[in-house]
Amino acid sequence: MRYEIRVEGQMSETLSAAFPELDSSLAPRQTVLSGEVTDEAHLYGLLARFQSLGLHVVEMRRLPA
Repeated sequence: MRYEIRVEGQMSETLSAAFPELDSSLAPRQTVLSGEVTDEAHLYGLLARFQSLGLHVVEMRRLPA
């Protein structure tokens, strides 16, 4: 499953490196991360990582196959 996750603000390269399995790009006032999420545990692990780094997820959606 591919997901797109939008995070408030523009993440630094250091923060982006905390998500090596996701590609990142910048949008106005947001960082867009996308990539393969293998299963539900992986998804919850990503969300926990965002929270532990103090990042605010503003949108998350599953992309069509």
